Amino acid sequence: MTKILMSNLMFYGFHGVYEYEREQGQKFYFDVEMTTENDKASLTDDLKDAVDYASVYQFVKEIVENKRFQLLEALTGHIDDEILKVYSVVRSVTTRVRKPSVPISGPIDFVQVETTRSRK
Repeated sequence: MTKILMSNLMFYGFHGVYEYEREQGQKFYFDVEMTTENDKASLTDDLKDAVDYASVYQFVKEIVENKRFQLLEALTGHIDDEILKVYSVVRSVTTRVRKPSVPISGPIDFVQVETTRSRK
């Protein structure tokens, strides 16, 4: 098994329960962790046997910047589901999102949501 971790990807998106969040938008920070079933890429040294993380970056960016979700759980779950659909070498994916600007009246660094999906 190989694990690939992409940390602290920053995208601007329009997600949130409140209308002003979906209109004004804000920065969101993501971690995407993917596992593969085998280590074929480590043996072949060939990108076609690996997860192209530059492609995954653009894929996640496209979702975050062009779709809108009220709940972070729905956003990360959608990212997980779509990665499994598009990247056949990925066996499981965990996506974490951090939202620093939250509508909470008190000191807080961010709210983080994590979802995981696996192939059956």
